[in-house]
Amino acid sequence: MRTATLGPVERAESLARMAERELDVLVVGGGIVGAGAALDAATRGLSTGIVEARDWASGTSSRSSKLIHGGLRYLEMLDFALVREALKERGLLLERIAPHLVKPVPFLYPLQHKGWERWYAGSGVALYDAMSVSSGHGRGLPLHRHLSRRRALRVAPCLRKDVLVGALQYYDAQVDDARYVAELVRTAASYGALAANRARVVGFLREGERVVGARVRDAELGGEFEVRAQQVINATGVWTDDTQGLIAERGQFHVRASKGIHLVVPRDRVNSSTGLILRTEKSVLFVIPWGRHWIIGTTDTRWELDKAHPAASSADIDYLLEHVNTVLSTPLTRDDVEGVYAGLRPLLAGESEATSKLSREHTVAHPVPGMVVIAGGKYTTYRVMAKDAVDEAVRGLDHRVADCCTEDVPLAGAEGYHARWNARARMAARAGLHVARVEHLLNRYGTLAEEVLDLIAADPRLGEPLPAADDYLKAEIVYACSHEGARHLDDVLTRRTRISIETFDRGTRSARECAELMAEVLGWDAEHVEREVRHYEKRVEAERESQLQPDDQTADAARLGAPEIVDG
Repeated sequence: MRTATLGPVERAESLARMAERELDVLVVGGGIVGAGAALDAATRGLSTGIVEARDWASGTSSRSSKLIHGGLRYLEMLDFALVREALKERGLLLERIAPHLVKPVPFLYPLQHKGWERWYAGSGVALYDAMSVSSGHGRGLPLHRHLSRRRALRVAPCLRKDVLVGALQYYDAQVDDARYVAELVRTAASYGALAANRARVVGFLREGERVVGARVRDAELGGEFEVRAQQVINATGVWTDDTQGLIAERGQFHVRASKGIHLVVPRDRVNSSTGLILRTEKSVLFVIPWGRHWIIGTTDTRWELDKAHPAASSADIDYLLEHVNTVLSTPLTRDDVEGVYAGLRPLLAGESEATSKLSREHTVAHPVPGMVVIAGGKYTTYRVMAKDAVDEAVRGLDHRVADCCTEDVPLAGAEGYHARWNARARMAARAGLHVARVEHLLNRYGTLAEEVLDLIAADPRLGEPLPAADDYLKAEIVYACSHEGARHLDDVLTRRTRISIETFDRGTRSARECAELMAEVLGWDAEHVEREVRHYEKRVEAERESQLQPDDQTADAARLGAPEIVDG
């Protein structure tokens, strides 16, 4: 299979081809579920299109805790079916679908009470492991282990001695959520899906009661056009109700947004060889290893303000610092925080007023002929959600369609990853790079790292690291535009790389150099480069200002001070 490229030319061709003929399926929404649905439909042999109003994964799917997990806390809620399903998916992603992007990560759970807590928590974690192994896809992760206080402090010296009597250590997995979505879209395109970001659905086409397609506005080049499809899948997450409103039909369910914020701090601020999971009065708190950093999160509060740019308030940041500092021997301060990001979970409304107790199950509905809606769920189970959505869409088609096969479809970059990993020293010698650089590329692109190395071979200056964000090579900035669909500076600094949350300057010192590298691919002139840099700096300024505000309302108002770069 030849891996598709999502460059400017391919985007324009996709939009033109979508307008030329009727598709079997049009997917609206380029987050994890929409991208998964596009791959599912394309691999069943259906003519498929996918459009996204902004950038791939620009909503919830780039702002998660970046965990692929079964949901250990759902065992306590006795939601065994959800945990079993998620653990099977976790195993598939680790072993078969995306071993280059999904990696094991250990977590330590400190025990505060002698006797009963070790039995109670240990029983839950033992059941978690047993369900993982019984799924047939969980043998790649180590089983949990019980630790004394002395052994726990050896693996996590950062913990205060008086906050634990022992600990449990277990494994889950993590992923760069935005990178995963970009690879998912590329994989769908490789199987024939037509994909275009910065293409907003502004209305739906109707013939009587039936939805027969959508009106799409090209936010980059301007103009509107019609895309006709036998079935439309609404996979817009927290925007589900808004998208449904375009057909003036009441939905069969409602989606409520729950805000979660995360802090990013340097790795040396927390002395531990393992992640941490802590219980709070409302939910759980994670301290998650993330390369040379830690991610600390998350909050869980109702959000009814701007969905495109949820803001973290000063109160949110204080909440996380206060709770993590209850167990750390050296407390974290605001000065330790490199990055802050906020995301919205799409929860099905109705079960409870408390957002932490709303359902993480997903629901599929067919509110009007020709329109399928998928909502709820969690990142880990995206493939199951996509399957269910396409299954429902297939019922409305007038021809026989093959069953879902995505359980056996590796993502772009996955095939041959382990063989390339074994040959990484030879790859590094051939490219003239340190082996650590090649490992970095393999864990971001899998076997597609060869394409990045080809860019460096053609232009050796691209093998240099970015001066103000030296985890990343200049070639990765170019590749994001030429192969991965990045259209704006924000796309590159926030989603194709994580410079915006991994540097104390939030990416402002890298902005101009990155914009100039992008200009070579996207054909920007000096004025356009200046506009991109200025917009990014205003975005960072607005986010910093929002994080000084006392509550959601004032934080949201401050964040909205930075306008969109395009009317997308």
